[in-house]
Amino acid sequence: MGGLKKGGSGCLCPENALLKSLMAHLLLDRSEVVILDMEAGVEHLGRGTAKAVDAFLIVVEPGRRSLQTARLIRDLASDLGVPRLYLVGNKVRHEEDRGFIDRNSPGLPLLGYLSADPKVIEADLKGMAVFGAAPKVVEEARDIWQRLRKGEPASTSVKGDRWR
Repeated sequence: MGGLKKGGSGCLCPENALLKSLMAHLLLDRSEVVILDMEAGVEHLGRGTAKAVDAFLIVVEPGRRSLQTARLIRDLASDLGVPRLYLVGNKVRHEEDRGFIDRNSPGLPLLGYLSADPKVIEADLKGMAVFGAAPKVVEEARDIWQRLRKGEPASTSVKGDRWR
């Protein structure tokens, strides 16, 4: 969705206004999907750029700051009236990471996890696509996509906020 190109270049208000308007007026057939890969953080929520979104995937890593940010994103997206909010665990190394995310979830349905695979980092360093380099992660992403399409989260038992 874009970001600052140069320090001191000013506000992204015109760009955000255009995106907000475009998203609000975009008409799609039932079989069409638009995926917006937004910059990490909450700027797009504060500007209302994501107001016309049907579903929001909040990607978290197994760490307290990441899950605290997920709570803020959940609250801001709810303020905008986004109807469906989901959690996706990223860079998950082992069961302990999964458990940490489960126990500290911001009260959102979990669609699945993406493994912390060194092949993803290697592909990025080489400027290669992940598809051929890390097939396990690609399959995990496909599973998440299927659950999103069907509206069936991997975890239906939503743990509550442990810390606010």
